[in-house]
Amino acid sequence: METKLTIQENTVHIFAGDAKLEGNLRVPENPTGLVVFIHGSGSSRFSPRNQYVANSLNQAGLATLLFDLLTESENQVDIMTREYRFDIKLLSFRSIATLDWIKQQPFINTLPVGLFGASTGAAAALFAAQARPEAVQCVVSRGGRPDLAMPALPDVNAATLLIVGGLDYEVLKLNQLAQQAMQNRCELVVINGATHLFEEPGTLELAAKTARDWFLQTLQIKNENHSKQ
Repeated sequence: METKLTIQENTVHIFAGDAKLEGNLRVPENPTGLVVFIHGSGSSRFSPRNQYVANSLNQAGLATLLFDLLTESENQVDIMTREYRFDIKLLSFRSIATLDWIKQQPFINTLPVGLFGASTGAAAALFAAQARPEAVQCVVSRGGRPDLAMPALPDVNAATLLIVGGLDYEVLKLNQLAQQAMQNRCELVVINGATHLFEEPGTLELAAKTARDWFLQTLQIKNENHSKQ
């Protein structure tokens, strides 16, 4: 029988320029790393899919931070106009500000960091990884649009995993183009039978397991290298 870890959960506030962003920080006992979720188009920190993946990571001993990229007022505007969800520059700026905020937080500022981006959030995650190479060890994109970060891709040092549904044909092509642009380690995993939102039975579970294994592997390597120094 699997033993569930004790997890401490807190609501946090992150300041990015004039914006005050709200997030949920979950820290299990003796965490081995921190995964920051950067959600995609029209989503929030309450996304059921990201919540599912985060819980899987927590039970594997990883801390998670899910935060809203938009303020409440911006989100209300975006619901009507969709003007913010593809503003990759804004989403990237706030993702970078969140990485800077982490460095100021006791208990988590020494943890190796990975980024989990979905949809347009994947592009913001990759821009953030390029801007803060010392702060980000790895990136996972689930059903993401890494092609929207094309100018940054050759300079991303973080080990990157692209997870795409096999039936998400257009996004799969865009991920293949992004993989070709990456100079550092970048792997593409196709989840057979999955469409863009991984709603088909068993596909989200497989995507979560694939992401979990990637984070455990790449963040563990960081921990081992740090212990040798």
